[in-house]
Amino acid sequence: MFEAVEELVGEHADLERRLADPAIHADQAGARKLNKRYAELTPIIAAYREWKRTGDDIGTARELADEDPDFADEVKELERRREELTERLRLLLVPRDPSDDKDVILEIKAGEGGDESALFAGDLLRMYLRYAERYGWRTEIIDAQESDLGGYKDVQVAVKARKSSDGGQGEPGHGVWARLKYEGGVHRVQRVPATESQGRIHTSAAGVLVLPEAEEVDVEISPNDLRIDVYRSSGPGGQSVNTTDSAVRITHEPTGIVVSCQNEKSQLQNKEQALRILRARLLAAAQEEAEKEASDARRSQVRTVDRSERVRTYNFPENRISDHRVGFKAYNLDQVLEGELDPVIQACVDADSAAKLAAAQ
Repeated sequence: MFEAVEELVGEHADLERRLADPAIHADQAGARKLNKRYAELTPIIAAYREWKRTGDDIGTARELADEDPDFADEVKELERRREELTERLRLLLVPRDPSDDKDVILEIKAGEGGDESALFAGDLLRMYLRYAERYGWRTEIIDAQESDLGGYKDVQVAVKARKSSDGGQGEPGHGVWARLKYEGGVHRVQRVPATESQGRIHTSAAGVLVLPEAEEVDVEISPNDLRIDVYRSSGPGGQSVNTTDSAVRITHEPTGIVVSCQNEKSQLQNKEQALRILRARLLAAAQEEAEKEASDARRSQVRTVDRSERVRTYNFPENRISDHRVGFKAYNLDQVLEGELDPVIQACVDADSAAKLAAAQ
């Protein structure tokens, strides 16, 4: 069942030899790449070695049990352990998303519902900021357009993981993209708005877009492909907050992608932030195109959910949160909005892993 792991054992040993050579660390970028791959393979190799060792122990225990029945319980315990290791190995061998260790740019846009939708967008932003705090991730508001009542018409935030000493992202599977990639889509809220005098429950929505943040080496952007416009930034309700043309709008003409930024005080800073968002969007577009061309067997049922589809409902009267993609439901909405989002996300992670595992068989 795990014949392919023998190749990984050889690759792991080769990486170990190369990383022990001081000369390899003269190229820091190359050394980080090798360290990252070594960290990915190490838990697989450790589980595989224990799986093989347990198999040998079962054979020995069975021979002893033939002579002494007291060893029968040990055989059962070893067989149970081997089953656990088999399942663990199967999960470890599920193809990983190559972007799992990347940082992200997360955008929340108010949708249907006017001021109430903008207030809900603010609630979602606070939820994600609290969730980031729990993981020790760093957050940075890149651009924001506030509403008159204190919510957000549109807000973009960068979320970055704490780097480990070898330049990696820490524990595998807990990179920012690995957790937040399931948040993209339409989030619906059901509650009595602050502006509702009759106490009626309203339904509104906000859209969430999550992009793996691209390094400059991930996406090449030709200056000739860009149209850059500058204009005066404005605050809530169209109120001018800047008397100079510091806001920047960049149009990537080959794809038609438009990015604008007005949060910074200088035109240069806004241009840099807009290019940062543009790189992330171009990387996401390239990855989506690659997914379309990939065989159905290698596509995850969760990852390929259309971003325009409703993914989650936040029902305040019932204190209920429901994820419609995986059938998750819980009655601790107040805690989720304080950043306790892991059970919801883990349900998506588990469904994704199950789909990939089924496709790999």
